[in-house]
Amino acid sequence: MAKLLIVDDEKIALKNLEHILKNEGYEIVTTQSGQNALKLVEEQFFDVVLSDLRMEKVDGMQILKRAKERHPDCEVIIITGCATLESAVDAMKLGAFHYISKPFKLDEVRRVVHEAQEKVRLKNENSLLREQIENFQGRVKIITQSQVMLDLLGTARQVAPTDCNVLISGESGTGKELFAKFIHHHSVRANGPLMAINCGAFQEDLLANELFGHEKGAFTGAESVKKGLIEMASGGTLFLDEVTEMSPTMQVKLLRVIQERELIRVGGTHALPVDVRFVAAANRDFHDAIGNGSFRQDLYFRLNVIGLHIPPLSDRKDDIALLAYFFVKKYSVLMKKEITEIGSDVLALLANYDFPGNVRELENIIERGVALSPGKSIEVAQLPEDLRELDIRTFRKKQGRIPTLEEQEGEYIKWVLTEVGWNRTLAAQILGIDRVSLWRKLKKMGLAEGE
Repeated sequence: MAKLLIVDDEKIALKNLEHILKNEGYEIVTTQSGQNALKLVEEQFFDVVLSDLRMEKVDGMQILKRAKERHPDCEVIIITGCATLESAVDAMKLGAFHYISKPFKLDEVRRVVHEAQEKVRLKNENSLLREQIENFQGRVKIITQSQVMLDLLGTARQVAPTDCNVLISGESGTGKELFAKFIHHHSVRANGPLMAINCGAFQEDLLANELFGHEKGAFTGAESVKKGLIEMASGGTLFLDEVTEMSPTMQVKLLRVIQERELIRVGGTHALPVDVRFVAAANRDFHDAIGNGSFRQDLYFRLNVIGLHIPPLSDRKDDIALLAYFFVKKYSVLMKKEITEIGSDVLALLANYDFPGNVRELENIIERGVALSPGKSIEVAQLPEDLRELDIRTFRKKQGRIPTLEEQEGEYIKWVLTEVGWNRTLAAQILGIDRVSLWRKLKKMGLAEGE
C-alpha cells in the first residue's frame, strides 16, 4: 500500500483530497501546517507527497525541496489555485512530478497520483533487482547446513584475522575459491585487493610475467613497466589456484617471495617489498605431489600454516536441496524469471546423484533448468538427458547401506536388458558373457522365465 502525505492549509480541500485518495486504497497522512509537513518528511518515508503551493511560513516549494533531499525516490505533486508558468517551471526544476491547478478534476488527481505511485514502485523494484544481482554476483555466500562445512567455516572465520597463509584442498567445483574470498573478506585485509590466478593455465614464462610483472625493455614488446599480481595484491590477498601445477623453478621464486616478503620483476635488478597474504588451493593430493617430486615440501609448509579440506558434494547430501533452491533464486533474478519451485522428482534425482563436478555442476544444472523452464517450477524435462537415467548409473546407498557387488551387478544386467528390449543374445554380447551365463544369473535373480 502506497503511503501519501497531503499538505493543504485549507481544511475543506484537505478533507476532499483525503476522501478521494483513501477510497483508492492509499495510506493517508494529512496536515494543514507546512512546518509540520517538513517534520513529517524528515521522520517518515512517503511514496507521494501532495502539497499546496502557497501556505503561510512554509510553502510547497520548501516541502518539495526537503522531501527530495531527504528521500530522492519520493514523488511530489504541487497543487495551487494561483498557477503561473514561472512557478510551474520552478517546481519542475526542483523535481516535482506534476503540477495541478485548482479547481482540480477528481479523475486528474487520481490519475496523476497513480502515475506517481507507479513510478515510485518501479524505481523500488529496479533498485531491489540491482541489489539482488549485485549480491549474487559479488557477495561471498557459502550456503550450507552440513556440520562439516559449518565447522570449516568456523575455522576459516577464526584464522581470517590472523593473516597467516592458508592451503585449501578439495575436488574441482567444491568452492575453494569461495573459501578464499570468505577468508579475505573476514580479514584485516578486507579493504585491500583480492587477486586470483589459476597457476595451471599459464606456461612458466607467462606465469612469471603474470605474477612478478616486468620492467620496461625486459623482452621484445615490453614497452612499459607492468606490475604483477603479487605486487598488485600488496596490502591484500593473492589466491593461487591449482598451485601444484607450478613448475619447480616458479615454486622456488614463490618460496623466496613468501620468505623475504619482496620480489624482483622480470628483467629487473632491484627487490620490491610486498605485503601479501597467500591463500593457495589445488584439487590434487598435496602429499602425492610431494611424494613424486612435483611439489616442494618446503613450499607446502610455508603455505600450509592452516589447512582446509573441502568435502565433495556427495559427502554432504543435505546441502543439495538447499543449494538448488539458492541457485533457483539466483538465476531467476539474473534471468528476470519467476521460478520458485523444484519438482519433487527432480529433487529425488539430484539427491541420488554423485555430482562429480560438485557444487559447480549442480549450479550448471539449475541454471539450465531456470533457462528452459516455461513455468514457475523446474521439472525433469529441463534436466540434462544423462541425469534422467540416474537410477542405473550411480552407485549409492540402499536403505542406509552400501549395496553388494552382486546387487549392483543385478541392477546393471536389468538395465542392459531393458535397453535392448530384453533381447538376451544381444544383452549377453554387450555384457561380455555367453547366453548360458546370462541365463544362470537371471535364474538366480528370479528372472529366468521372463521379465
